[in-house]
Amino acid sequence: MDLTAIIVTLAGLALAALVVWYFFLSARPAASAVSTASGGQQVAITVKGGYSPDLIEVERGRPVQLRFYRDEENSCSEELLLPDFGIRRDLPAFQTTLVELLPRQAGTYEFTCGMGMLRGRLVVK
Repeated sequence: MDLTAIIVTLAGLALAALVVWYFFLSARPAASAVSTASGGQQVAITVKGGYSPDLIEVERGRPVQLRFYRDEENSCSEELLLPDFGIRRDLPAFQTTLVELLPRQAGTYEFTCGMGMLRGRLVVK
C-alpha cells in the first residue's frame, strides 16, 4: 500500500467514526413540555428528516399534547407510532397533527415513524 492509500483509508475511518458518534453517541438536549392554562403539557415537534426535538421531557400524571408538524412529503415520515401508548397516527404533509396522551408511569418511551427509521424519545419524570 502506498502513502495515498493509507491516508485515504485513515480519513475514511475517521469520517465513519464521526458519523457514528454524531448519530448514536452524542448527547442531545432535551426539550421540556410547556405548561398550559388547563394544567396540561404541550410540545411542538417538527418532522423533517427526523423529529425536532427528538428528546422530550414531561411530567407523569398530567395530560400531554404533542403537536407534530410534518414539514416534508417524504413517505417515511407519514406515519407516527407510540407503541407503549397504543397510538398510531397518519401525519399529513404540511399540517399539524395533535396527539394527546396521559403518561401514568415514569420511564422512557420511544416514538418512531412507520418504518422505524425516524426515532424520538418521550421521557416521563
